[in-house]
Amino acid sequence: MNFSLPSLSEITTAADIVYAALPPTPQYVWPLLCEAIGTEVWLKHENHTPTGAFKVRGGLVYMQELLQRTPDVRGVIAATRGNHGQSIAYAARRVGLAATIVVPRGNSKEKNAAMRALGAQLIEYGDEFQESREYALVLAEERGLHMVPSLHRDLVRGVATSWLELLKAQPALDVVYVPVGQGSGICAAIAARNALGLATRIVGVVSSHALAYQLSFEQRRLVTSPVTTVLADGLACRVPDQASLAVIFDYVDTIVAVSDAEVAEAMKLLFVTTHNVAEGAGAAALAAVMRDKHSLRGLKVGVPLCGGNVDHEVFAEVLSDAI
Repeated sequence: MNFSLPSLSEITTAADIVYAALPPTPQYVWPLLCEAIGTEVWLKHENHTPTGAFKVRGGLVYMQELLQRTPDVRGVIAATRGNHGQSIAYAARRVGLAATIVVPRGNSKEKNAAMRALGAQLIEYGDEFQESREYALVLAEERGLHMVPSLHRDLVRGVATSWLELLKAQPALDVVYVPVGQGSGICAAIAARNALGLATRIVGVVSSHALAYQLSFEQRRLVTSPVTTVLADGLACRVPDQASLAVIFDYVDTIVAVSDAEVAEAMKLLFVTTHNVAEGAGAAALAAVMRDKHSLRGLKVGVPLCGGNVDHEVFAEVLSDAI
């Protein structure tokens, strides 16, 4: 599916939907974090949403527009490693729709528990996201449910409200680092940057244990790649989305990769310097900034803490340097 990026007016109307459920999230300059990086870093706190991650913004907009397009929809289904599923479960419950969520076996226990608490029927299937997605498509057909994709223009519209908040508050940012899972976050950053007519550079961040988007960016074609990350599950993409790739090819400066070990160090740094909890994918952007810090001196850098949903046992291991 190809789509045009949402305009400023479309992002603004999406914000009306989002703000009916949650307030804007803050962006702060944390002194200890800036000291560690050696430059001015603005941290956008998407870990402060009701689901602990940025994706809920897209879910709210998608569900509202779905009911307008298909008022007789019977229910929704989605595949996820966690934050997309929480978003869909949260948004579906607000509009009175039943949600079924398919996750891989061995998924985060606490993300699974959160989705159940939001009223979703949780199904565990497959050993990685792509297998869960393919099974969700089968169930959607069998049960007459609407399949919510991982990337859609309405999801991008909703997520772009976060980037609009950050870039309106700090229009002089030189560069932002954006984690890449299936592409809604980075497409949203591009949409907001373009809508405001800013010159802010955009750097995508993937896991070095899930290189599909980086390899695709370098080769300018869709490339699949195995997934072995155990910490940055939100970046565990084996097959890129063709529509998001097209946008990334046109507007992203570069895509860099960070290891699980680097992500763990970023999670720890975020806690030590801000006392905020980040999940693996939520700390990936900072991990890349930590690696690039010498080339970033003198610049204003934007970093999303895009999710804080990490199992407590995993976070304890990160803090104790067991990972």
